[in-house]
Amino acid sequence: MKMFNKIWLALVALAFFVSCAKQNELDTLALQGRTMGTTYHLTLVAKPDLLDQQKLQTEIDAILEDVNDKMSTYRPNSELSLFNQNQTTDPIGLSADTSTVIAKAIELGQLTNGALDVTVGPLVNLWGFGPDGRPNRVPDEAQIEAIKTHVGLDKISLEDNLISKADPKVYVDLSSIAKGFGVDKVAQYLESVGINHYLVEIGGEMRLNGKKADGSSWRIAIEKPVTFDRAVQQVIEPGDAALATSGDYRNYFEQDGVRFSHTIDPITFKPINHKLVSVSVISKDCMTADGMATALNVMGPEKAFDFAKKHDLAVYLVVKSESGFDVKYTEQFKPYMK
Repeated sequence: MKMFNKIWLALVALAFFVSCAKQNELDTLALQGRTMGTTYHLTLVAKPDLLDQQKLQTEIDAILEDVNDKMSTYRPNSELSLFNQNQTTDPIGLSADTSTVIAKAIELGQLTNGALDVTVGPLVNLWGFGPDGRPNRVPDEAQIEAIKTHVGLDKISLEDNLISKADPKVYVDLSSIAKGFGVDKVAQYLESVGINHYLVEIGGEMRLNGKKADGSSWRIAIEKPVTFDRAVQQVIEPGDAALATSGDYRNYFEQDGVRFSHTIDPITFKPINHKLVSVSVISKDCMTADGMATALNVMGPEKAFDFAKKHDLAVYLVVKSESGFDVKYTEQFKPYMK
């Protein structure tokens, strides 16, 4: 069942998935599947005795199912859905995983002055990008006003593994950050079983470590943000890091000639409306990269670039212009460009 309606922005791995390509006694194994309403692809490089395809596939699927069971708003009995359905302000116990993701979401939300706000779930649903699907018409101001009083990070509090609402109608949607957490969980599992050379990708969010079997670095292509074609915007070598991209050029709807993005601005309570079409962030972990990419995408080109420079972030922006697309990137991102 779908977890997230956020369509990934196709960070294309230039390393082709080739099974059992020996180099220096290392083999390459490719795994793929479906999760969180999208697909996942893994390329693993290790000694042959570590690459038990059936075992690895089973374990990875179980890890991702567990993330879904905890954090999916598409599953009515998930841990997160049960919290959202709870109409009291009493504290509720959460798993360590869900607490970790919500804590990071609160941290990034405060750091970005609310540009990342996981309580916008009701607005995501109102605009037709949640489990309930597309509305018959664009919401009117009265509908938005009725919901926005229940939105805001200040309306949830987390202490240890206990979460509570200041407003019983608060609804949390972790789609802007939980996919990155899923990437990290898979990467952590791989390292725990001795696989230290890998590329893990879920719906375009990635984490990489080590090298390919031939000793070369992992290379990734950031996709040009065009709706009906696939083209490379920029090739990068992230090294041992995570990469996430956020944008609106694949997940939107149009009504009466107006385009509405799936990304909701927590300040205006409406879909974002600016010329920043794609944001790529490199970070140590994918959960942080995922959440930060969403926050920067909400900010728009000028505020996002200024914020990235101020906080020494490795960020690559693609901005729509009259001539096509302009790119801007921070000094921290420049070393990864090839």
